[in-house]
Amino acid sequence: MEHQPTAEDARIALRSHVEDRALEARRQYGEIDWAAMQRMLGDSTVVRFPTEIRFDAGPLESGEFAYPQQLGDRPEQGFHLIVHPAFAERHDVLPLLVAYQLVRINYGEIVTHEEAELFGAKLLGLDPDDYYRTLCELVDGIPAGA
Repeated sequence: MEHQPTAEDARIALRSHVEDRALEARRQYGEIDWAAMQRMLGDSTVVRFPTEIRFDAGPLESGEFAYPQQLGDRPEQGFHLIVHPAFAERHDVLPLLVAYQLVRINYGEIVTHEEAELFGAKLLGLDPDDYYRTLCELVDGIPAGA
């Protein structure tokens, strides 16, 4: 009897693809600093749709550090990746924040925080738990009312 794919099979395949894409980008770009991240944003083999960073707290929910805002009706029209302005001059941590959001831009609503953490950790060469802890510390450090 032929195996019928399950939702779990799909989740495993998605996670595998996310990880492969992150590792391939890391091989291509090496150490991911802010300059490399900016180059990646213009590379459609890494970021599927045109994406521009905007520093603006207005569209963000409380406790949110970034959000991919689709421009127009179709993803092909591009995105503004809205990042909290508290990080505008933090070039040391911007790659961690941006990497987390790239899976939403590339895969849409089907991804969860698990894929975002996996992609970010693999892209940046970090342990997933360390990556998650660092993100939490950064978000917790956003000044109240900022």
